[in-house]
Amino acid sequence: MRKYFGTDGIRRIANTELTPELVYKVAKAGAYVLSKHTDHAPLILIGRDTRISGTLIESAMVAGFLSYGANVKLLGVMPTPAVAYLTRKLKADASVVISASHNTYEFNGIKYFSNKGTKIPDSLEEEIEEVMDSGKLDELTAVNDKIGVSEYALELEEEYVYFFRKTFDEVIEKYNKKDFVVGIDTANGATYKVAEKVFKALGINYKIINNTPNGININDNCGSTHLNNLKQFVKDNHLSLGIAYDGDGDRCLAVDENGEEIDGDNLLAIISNNLRKQNKLNKNTIVATVMSNLGLNKYCENNDLSFIQTKVGDRYVLEEMLKQGYNLGGEQSGHVILLDYNPTGDGILTSLMLIKALLEENKKASELRSFVKKYPQVLVNAKVSSEKKYDYEKNEEIKKAINDLEQEFAGNGRVLIRPSGTEPLVRVMIEGENQAYISQKANEIAKLIEEKLK
Repeated sequence: MRKYFGTDGIRRIANTELTPELVYKVAKAGAYVLSKHTDHAPLILIGRDTRISGTLIESAMVAGFLSYGANVKLLGVMPTPAVAYLTRKLKADASVVISASHNTYEFNGIKYFSNKGTKIPDSLEEEIEEVMDSGKLDELTAVNDKIGVSEYALELEEEYVYFFRKTFDEVIEKYNKKDFVVGIDTANGATYKVAEKVFKALGINYKIINNTPNGININDNCGSTHLNNLKQFVKDNHLSLGIAYDGDGDRCLAVDENGEEIDGDNLLAIISNNLRKQNKLNKNTIVATVMSNLGLNKYCENNDLSFIQTKVGDRYVLEEMLKQGYNLGGEQSGHVILLDYNPTGDGILTSLMLIKALLEENKKASELRSFVKKYPQVLVNAKVSSEKKYDYEKNEEIKKAINDLEQEFAGNGRVLIRPSGTEPLVRVMIEGENQAYISQKANEIAKLIEEKLK
């Protein structure tokens, strides 16, 4: 079991749990592991979001890298996908994003990216942890002229803006309409400045909210995890669409002109439809996780698309895409990966693909949202013994209850059982057409699991 890294890098309360001392070690060990096969002083990029602790963590990170002999380019406040894009563009050896994504301001985190612009695999995170705790760090000390140097490279933000201009300029100019106006919520996070630059550069009419970060208001009742304000803003201002990013800018959710949510499943359906019309959807396949709504599966069935599901986590979606040559995948939470452009979720890119589909097809957002008919979904937690939470598959009564219900659904419902990775819980998720009935069944199965696995 890993000591520092979780499912999405290291994420802890800044300065008390994610201390400068710990960050220094993570940086030094990371620089060694990620560049030990190079024959030159490694170049590492660092981007961060708008949290008050960002510069504190950044300073400790820089010290760790420089003491190993790595050179650093500081990108300042920059969305996660921009850092991934620039890592490949500059042929850097690695990069780091300092962010706790959608968490509140007191948290911060560290995510490493490889020279390919992808999150590093579990095996490399484990190797970094081994080096941190091995006592080798003192040996990894640069001396004399081998000490690394850092420099600010804030101008690289323009490279990211240009990436969107060259990708979307022509199509937006061809189909754009004066009465098409987008509401943008940047969550007081990493996209607060660059998103506005992109929309201005492309000539898309917009109104922007939650773009005045003060270090502690990131994700505070705003952004992709809190859509209510954006929903009201869209309705009050009679906008065509609302776009919400999360704190580090790798997720996007939207709302239609009526203020109804367009989640990651909707986005995958809308974008896949648009790509397929242009013969740009590789192998006519969408990759998503097991948490995607059954409605997305039905959409794929009805439109002759293949639908591949992975375990929860955008890194597993990406692994499947890379392995099989697919170019569209994502999560219900709004991580959408468009592999032809960037090997990580990119909120701004996702929003522009949605806007492109709306303009090209001359449809309202509500019309495209209706591609996916959402099935009611119920989640009930069963409290169990920590030692037994993975044993539900071995219990015949539990297996029979699940199998009986799935046979009863006959494809119009779904049962998903997931042990919690951090708590003594087994999560029972059921989808079906009747909300009251699936609630009853979820509680029955959860109660059975509690009785058998206490």
